[in-house]
Amino acid sequence: MHITYRPGSKNGKADALSRAKDNIEVINDDFILPRTCFATIKLSLWDVIKKNTPPIDQTIPSMALTTQNGFLFHHQKVFVPSAAVLSVLQYCHDSPLGGHGGKHKTLDLINRFFWWPRLQKDTVSYVKNCPVCIRAKVSHQRPQGLLQPLPVPQIPWEDISMDFIVELPASAGYNTIMVVIDRFSKMANFLPHAGIPTAAQTASLFVREIFRLHGLPSTITSDRGSQFTSLFWKAFCKNLHMQQSLSTAYHPQTNGQTERTNGTLEQYLRCFTSHLQDDWAELLPIAEFAYNNQIHRSINSSPFFVNYSQHPVMFPGSPLVSNIPSMDQRLMACIHDGFKQVRSALLSAQRSYKHYADRHRVPAPLYKVGDLVWLSSKHVTLNCPSRKLGPRFLGPFPITRVVSSSAVQLRLPDEYKIHPVFHVSLLHPSEPDPFPDRTPSRPGPVVAVNDEEYEVQEILDSRFRRRRLEYLVHWTGYGPEEDSWVSAADVHAPDLVRAFHMAHPTRPRRGRLVGGLCQGSIPPLLGCSPVPGTGGHSDARSVHQSSSLVANLQSEARVRTFSRANKGRRTLERSGRPMAVHTSSETAGEVPHKESPG
Repeated sequence: MHITYRPGSKNGKADALSRAKDNIEVINDDFILPRTCFATIKLSLWDVIKKNTPPIDQTIPSMALTTQNGFLFHHQKVFVPSAAVLSVLQYCHDSPLGGHGGKHKTLDLINRFFWWPRLQKDTVSYVKNCPVCIRAKVSHQRPQGLLQPLPVPQIPWEDISMDFIVELPASAGYNTIMVVIDRFSKMANFLPHAGIPTAAQTASLFVREIFRLHGLPSTITSDRGSQFTSLFWKAFCKNLHMQQSLSTAYHPQTNGQTERTNGTLEQYLRCFTSHLQDDWAELLPIAEFAYNNQIHRSINSSPFFVNYSQHPVMFPGSPLVSNIPSMDQRLMACIHDGFKQVRSALLSAQRSYKHYADRHRVPAPLYKVGDLVWLSSKHVTLNCPSRKLGPRFLGPFPITRVVSSSAVQLRLPDEYKIHPVFHVSLLHPSEPDPFPDRTPSRPGPVVAVNDEEYEVQEILDSRFRRRRLEYLVHWTGYGPEEDSWVSAADVHAPDLVRAFHMAHPTRPRRGRLVGGLCQGSIPPLLGCSPVPGTGGHSDARSVHQSSSLVANLQSEARVRTFSRANKGRRTLERSGRPMAVHTSSETAGEVPHKESPG
């Protein structure tokens, strides 16, 4: 017999047999919500309606109500008193059975069983202003903001636009193309470069390849790439008296001319490059010639002809004689005829583009400073495992400055690290909720001993960061954009921690859970307290019905406040976010609320 060492990680069966059964963690597979929970929910709704139903002699005779078993009926539908309307709306819309349906689906569901005056108006208003729906659902409305074309230049190379095509296969040592477009003549220069150029390298390319051929432009239009937002580039443009025109955040249409040219160049290279795609650098000069020699519909001419008043020779040995005018004729044609015709064609093309583009858009609301808006999460990094199941809108955030009719500046948390000016197409106005009791306003701090604490709704995720366990906390009354990672050492929420790990046993944890689920009654889904919002997170809710049970286990959850010397606290305080958590039935209702932080 030979004894050979085998690591414990590869010897799981024997390792399990050597363990005492008391140390084996009990896995509770009973994830199905008991029938009694549904019965409790059902009774809660009927109890609320019955409790608030007035005597029939106190109702308006024109309603034609009848009474039976303590309820009032209107054409075989239960009459809902005004005090119970919110409970019915929450049950038919907010609950898992309601499913956050649209206005038509929710209205149909309510109409099957209930009736009250203004039922349709209340339902439509409730669904329209549901914060969970706004965050979670994709907008199918036409984008806001009519087309606002850039001013048409007066002469060639007065106004240029710049962009980069990056991450190309290596070719002759290059993998990036700098694209420069003259917005008047549409002439383009395609400049290869090794890697993404820095601001200094971009300036060097500009001087060597653009300035030496065309002089200094008055305006440079670009996106918000790091090259164009750097202090070096700003100083470079300022010293040469060139005005920067940067696009709003995540709105490439501002630099649409260059974006369209990028697509045309990529299309050309796809047609002629080899299978290995390593020869595009050799094709670039020919691609530039072909692009500048082709007619552009917006100017009814080719860039070559607009710049030089003649077409380049394209066929060697051609018997055709080039009609080259004299110097005086050429200057007169360019200044008095050519440029006027080109500018007239550009203005006509702009009007046509605007007409057709505005058919698929709607005018933006007239925003003003202080208005609250929802921000599309399309370009924001989310604290959730999958963007597919993440929120579609974040906020609402206040407007701090109206830049123009199509762009506004928002007050965002510091950790977003994105430019705060957004095109109105990425925004959705936040209207005052006609049902303020549906969701609690953003709560202020709960006054604790020597510290401030905030309410927490649930724990969403866990992770190890620098060998330290952290929990992702969803704050009560705040959107998913306010979720933050909190050290496990600062979490005094045993019930929520236990509920989270019961629902997600594979997530990082510390120690062993003792006992089963936390004790405590399930709060009534349909009473005066609203259904907890999902906040767009999917990782703390499985398709099992146990998720509904876990989401309601929120008794006595506390998180200790960070010390003021803590670096993380100072960072979050600057962003206006809550620092710690406190959910306590004894104190939560006694603290006045403060205004929503930005």
